[in-house]
Amino acid sequence: MAAPQKQRQRETDEAQQEGAGTLACFLSGAVIGATAALLFAPQSGKATRQFITEKTQQGKDVVVETKQDIVEASRDMFDRGRKLVDDATDLFERGRKLVRG
Repeated sequence: MAAPQKQRQRETDEAQQEGAGTLACFLSGAVIGATAALLFAPQSGKATRQFITEKTQQGKDVVVETKQDIVEASRDMFDRGRKLVDDATDLFERGRKLVRG
């Protein structure tokens, strides 16, 4: 892989990691905030526990769905990248044949 391609790949990887870190921080903050709000809510302990249980299950469901969406999007990007590499290889081979005559 050429140096500019490696640099672009490294920058893409870093951007993806930064985005994942930002999302994790946001979700953690949302969970902590929601938990604090529930603990100070004027409800009985039983109602609060039931509410927390329901919201936790909903959160798990959202995480599973999001994970599946990310996996599918990653596979799609991988397939598109593979096709681009195959097309570039084909073009390179054609150009090489033209130069050789």
